[in-house]
Amino acid sequence: MRLTAKTIYDKKKNKEKIVALTAYDFPFARILDEAGIDIVLVGDSLGMVLLGYESTLPVTMREMLHHTRAASKAVKKALLVADMPFGSYDTADRALRNAKRFLKEGGADAVKLEGGEKICEKVKALIDAGVPVMGHLGMMPQTASLLGGYRVQGKEKKEAKKMIQEAGLLDRLGVFALVLECVPARLAEKITRQIKCPTIGIGAGIKTDGQILVLHDMLGFKSKVHPRFVRQYANLEAVIQKAVETYRTDVLAGRFPAAKESY
Repeated sequence: MRLTAKTIYDKKKNKEKIVALTAYDFPFARILDEAGIDIVLVGDSLGMVLLGYESTLPVTMREMLHHTRAASKAVKKALLVADMPFGSYDTADRALRNAKRFLKEGGADAVKLEGGEKICEKVKALIDAGVPVMGHLGMMPQTASLLGGYRVQGKEKKEAKKMIQEAGLLDRLGVFALVLECVPARLAEKITRQIKCPTIGIGAGIKTDGQILVLHDMLGFKSKVHPRFVRQYANLEAVIQKAVETYRTDVLAGRFPAAKESY
């Protein structure tokens, strides 16, 4: 049965943990879906992971739609969420127009926006139009330069108080889930207790309602940043490197293709 935004929302009430990962293409999205991942996020992190950008800022709607469409072809059970890239939700009208494109053209089930009070008008417009929205607070990559770079958010009392207020605001507006990135564990736990929608942590401790990681980080691919919160579950880069080197050696030595691989 295909998961929906309501299914994810109800997991908190049912005390079920939420498992999420990013994917940007058909093969990885298929693997995640078949492994039982609840949420597949086509994150704008693809700019750094796949396209070699220094940040998420250059990522375009065209790029996001391209990758979302590819992932959507593979996902049969998970909820597919697409990141709305920087500049795609400057106004409520633009947010609604682009969000509808993700659902209609990209095959996404929901979209994710970064921010709190400043984007409440856009969030309300999307939810009122029937577009499921996932929120995102804490360290927000699209505005990282304004927040002092890629660092923990909410360590100061004033910052923490504001984040709690904004989490409550997004919850009341009707987001079906809220990502908390690079947030002190105690603050994330407090927010999780106080709001009705589930929280999904990334560098936010164990007390959130779910967890998400960038797939390529947890699989051991080299990245431009090395967050403390990443646990590496495999070293696929080394495996792939070895396979490519072996293939090259076999071609140079005349061992590939062999008779069984020839017509």
